[in-house]
Amino acid sequence: MGKLWQKGYTLDTLMEQFTVGDDYLLDRNLVGADCLGSIAHARTLHKAGILNTRELEDLERGLGEILRLDTEGKFDITLSDEDCHTAIEAYLTEHFGDAGKKIHTGRSRNDQVQTALRLWMREFVLRLSLETSQLANDLSNFAQEYEFVPMPGRTHMQLAMPSSVGLWAASFAEELLDEALLLQNLQALLDQSPLGSAASYGTPLALDRSFSAQQMGFSKVQNNVLYANNSRGKFEAIVLDGCDYVGLTLSKLAQDLILFSLPEIAYFSLPKELCTGSSIMPQKRNPDGLELTRSRSALISSCAQRVKGIIRSLPSGYNRDFQDTKEPLFSGTKHALLSVRVMRSMIQRLQVNEAALRSGCVSELYATDEVLKRLSAGASFRDVYREVGMDLGSVATYDPDETIRNRTSEGTTGNLGLGVVQETCKQVELECEGMLASLESTYTTLTGMELQLVRW
Repeated sequence: MGKLWQKGYTLDTLMEQFTVGDDYLLDRNLVGADCLGSIAHARTLHKAGILNTRELEDLERGLGEILRLDTEGKFDITLSDEDCHTAIEAYLTEHFGDAGKKIHTGRSRNDQVQTALRLWMREFVLRLSLETSQLANDLSNFAQEYEFVPMPGRTHMQLAMPSSVGLWAASFAEELLDEALLLQNLQALLDQSPLGSAASYGTPLALDRSFSAQQMGFSKVQNNVLYANNSRGKFEAIVLDGCDYVGLTLSKLAQDLILFSLPEIAYFSLPKELCTGSSIMPQKRNPDGLELTRSRSALISSCAQRVKGIIRSLPSGYNRDFQDTKEPLFSGTKHALLSVRVMRSMIQRLQVNEAALRSGCVSELYATDEVLKRLSAGASFRDVYREVGMDLGSVATYDPDETIRNRTSEGTTGNLGLGVVQETCKQVELECEGMLASLESTYTTLTGMELQLVRW
């Protein structure tokens, strides 16, 4: 079949290439989601008396066939199709005639795309939240195992105060846990159906939007039909912002690991199976995965900014500019999820070199402890500060183990509160797994088959 909008003329070849871009390739990510939305829409058309029972059965069977072909990598989308939506309708029309021609009644490609993206993003944020929480738990377990291994604390990259491997790892665990909670909370925003908003202004057909939302497992409709279309790009940017925060944390973690695994420092040793080699220098073991985690963090940030830049000055209603938000969405989300997985592998196999860590805890590290110790004699802080600073060689010898254990205020080396962190990680994981199971149950009810929309 021709393009969904075609009306008696052929689009210029250059303009076709320019307007379609890579959409027909990117849309391979959305075939499953579009089929789910199309089944829900077909059932809504049947409820409104626009489709008869036989037509509904044919369409559901056809959409099930497309889903099976797609899972086998056999559902093709070509440049001439423009996108998955045309390819799907073409398949239904070819195999089921008039029923296929009726599937688009009462919807625009605008709310069709919006619905597919919303279904996909709704699942994605839960999967990224789950795996980010799992990484936080890995770091918390790592912190517990090495809780009281002394480690030099640094500011400005210079020696600062006594720290521990436990404090270092737990800091990233708590940061990532907060980001997992943020992603999980995005579910409430994404859990509203845009289907039925059509091209921003609804239709005169009496289509039950709440019914179609329920079919797809949405808790509600996105009420205002113009807002539903105006939210395209905005919701993608919000999702990418959530990815960006995770990427920023992983970039700092990667940089720490690169620095602390330098042979001259050697606090940690990276797993060799996660490092690459040099084509000319046989001794090299390069932390390429960590370096790319840093650069992918910048890539994720750029994706969020690209989407915001595209939508920033658009007027209300649908504009073709929205099409260019799709590539940064899939690029940014994919790199965020893969970066989390790479870092999980790294942390699970990271080697701690306790001797190197202890040897780094030189007397200079305890200068502030020395100042505070001398205050017990009644001198002012600033006077003692100058005294110690002018004669660092006078700093007493401190036991590194005793020093980190004696810091017992909440969140310090002797009181990390790891149990609370681990319990919260488990709670987030259980909640995400429960919500994902509910989505998968909805998919099965709609299609009669097991389905996962995010396949990375």
